[in-house]
Amino acid sequence: MGFSDAVRSVLSQYVGFSGRAPRSEYWYWVLFTILISIVAGILDAVLFSDSGASPLDSIITLILLLPGLAVSVRRLHDIGRSGWWVLISLVPVIGWILLIVWAATKGEPTENRFGQPPLVTTGSPMAA
Repeated sequence: MGFSDAVRSVLSQYVGFSGRAPRSEYWYWVLFTILISIVAGILDAVLFSDSGASPLDSIITLILLLPGLAVSVRRLHDIGRSGWWVLISLVPVIGWILLIVWAATKGEPTENRFGQPPLVTTGSPMAA
């Protein structure tokens, strides 16, 4: 899955918390949000430099919050974990490290309780 496919997939499943997300979809989404935040920060600095406010960055963060949460839950589903594990991010440092490790972990190659592997196509040998 490429960058544009991953972003399109996440945005098309804006609040889709069911199913599974491959590592590429998750990490391309992370890259996309970082790039958008940088651009929003630069625009805020240029447009609102006198006030010190950052309304554009705040709006972008709110818009991308739900799809980011949804793809995180689907990523956890891919490794066989419940989406509720995303709440471990509320534990500083240790929770963040654990989520990063899980996000980098290869997904289960077979069907699990959350569905088929995300990158399996109908004609591939793994689809059987």
